[in-house]
Amino acid sequence: MKLTLVGASLSAGGAQRIMVRMANHWAERGWRVTLLTFDDGAEPPFFELHPAVRHRPLGIAVRRHSIRTFARQLSVLRRSIRASDPRVLISFADKINVVVLWATRGLNLPVVVAERTAVAHRPFGAVWKVLRRWTYPLAARLVVQHRDSLACFSAAVRWKGRVVPNPVVPPSAGDAAPGRSANVVLAMGSLTAPKGFDLLLKAFADAAPGFPEWSLVVRGEGDRRGALEALRDELGLRGRAFFPGLTREPFERMRQADLFVLSSRYEGFPNVLCEALACGRPVVAFDCPHGPGEIVRDGVDGLLVPPGDVKALAAALRHLMRDASARRRLAARAPEVVERFGLEKVMGMWDGVIGEAMGAHGR
Repeated sequence: MKLTLVGASLSAGGAQRIMVRMANHWAERGWRVTLLTFDDGAEPPFFELHPAVRHRPLGIAVRRHSIRTFARQLSVLRRSIRASDPRVLISFADKINVVVLWATRGLNLPVVVAERTAVAHRPFGAVWKVLRRWTYPLAARLVVQHRDSLACFSAAVRWKGRVVPNPVVPPSAGDAAPGRSANVVLAMGSLTAPKGFDLLLKAFADAAPGFPEWSLVVRGEGDRRGALEALRDELGLRGRAFFPGLTREPFERMRQADLFVLSSRYEGFPNVLCEALACGRPVVAFDCPHGPGEIVRDGVDGLLVPPGDVKALAAALRHLMRDASARRRLAARAPEVVERFGLEKVMGMWDGVIGEAMGAHGR
């Protein structure tokens, strides 16, 4: 089986991590997997690729699109796709999906487009919306992470839609082992507005006075770092809240924490939430669109609070920082997330999507 995947890059991000995880899984099964990315390859992949995966950075990423840059993207991408000679192509993320569908017209190639976030909430320019409306009917199948996202598409596209969550890989035995209590609240994600770390800082500032031994650690990088650090200082959290940057060992960092929190304004299917549960960490999450409500079983393995409600988030943090027995009770059920969203189960769903896409093109 020859399969080509197309994405933006192999930088540190949830979507990139899942794309690599999927490519590695298929390569381990003996499939011939080619991974095309829009970046120029100047930075090495943040996530480790299986040796059999062929990675081809195309150098066609642009900050601003024009007719000329769009035409170049189409030309380079079409040539690279034909050279990889796949039986099926899978494209990841909105604008890239549009470019891929334009580039593959006339190739009689089944294309699966995957949306990796909450479609209704992600900013998408007017021109791109028109292009998406024109091109998405050309896809053999559309994969979304939440059923509500299908409502954002026309009937001509919805019937091709399939809901597939992200696969969860269990940590190794060493990573899963409980760490020594360090009184750490951990969060992970890009330091961008959708992740809501400004709301988390405010909630922690509300809860922190009663728990001077506790600290907040936010792992990630992004364009909001400066603003978040300024807010931290304004809230009097210097020395209590830290932004130590990216990590290549998320499971190890989760293992060292006592509590994981997700404060996003919206999500697609938050990988870090699943991974924290897989590590046996109790979690607190905004019940935002979309994903946390399907992942966290409120009161069983974590706590859900109303989206954007800083006071409710602070109250949940206070409860779990105060009550070690409650943390242990939630942590005991947390690893069951692997049974619900395990790699083999989810990749079996992807195999079904690929089979449908090939059948639609008579392959």
